[in-house]
Amino acid sequence: MAENYQISGKEVLAAAEITNAETDAMLRAFFNLAKRWALSDQEGRILLGSPAARTYARWKAGQIEPSRISRDARERLSILMGIHKSLRYLFHDPARGYAWLRKPNQAFGGESALTRLLAGSITDLSAVRAYLDAERAGW
Repeated sequence: MAENYQISGKEVLAAAEITNAETDAMLRAFFNLAKRWALSDQEGRILLGSPAARTYARWKAGQIEPSRISRDARERLSILMGIHKSLRYLFHDPARGYAWLRKPNQAFGGESALTRLLAGSITDLSAVRAYLDAERAGW
C-alpha cells in the first residue's frame, strides 16, 4: 500500500488512496483547467504523463474509465489540483492566476511555471506545487 507524502508540509494522497470517483472528478476538472490555462492537447498530455493521444482524446471527450488510469496519472492529477487550489488562493482574480503560469519567474530560473511543468516529470509538477504552497504559507 502506498503511503501519503508531504510537499511543503502539506499531506498529499498517495495514488493508492485516490478513489476512482476522485480520479474521475479530477480528470474532468483538469480538462476545465486546460481550457482556462490555454493548454494545447500536447501540453495537456505532458502534464498527465504522456498518455497515448487516442487515450487523451477519449478522456477529453468524457469517456473516462477511472479504474484504468495509472497511479502516475492519479498523482499528477492530485498535484495539478493542488496547484489550481494554490493559484485560486493566491490570486482572487482567476485570470491573474492563469496569467501567472506563463510569466517568467526567478524561482524557475527565469522560465515560467508552465515551462517547468512541461518539463514533464512528476518532480517538476511537485516543484511548482511546493513553490506555491510556500507562497501561501508566507515562508
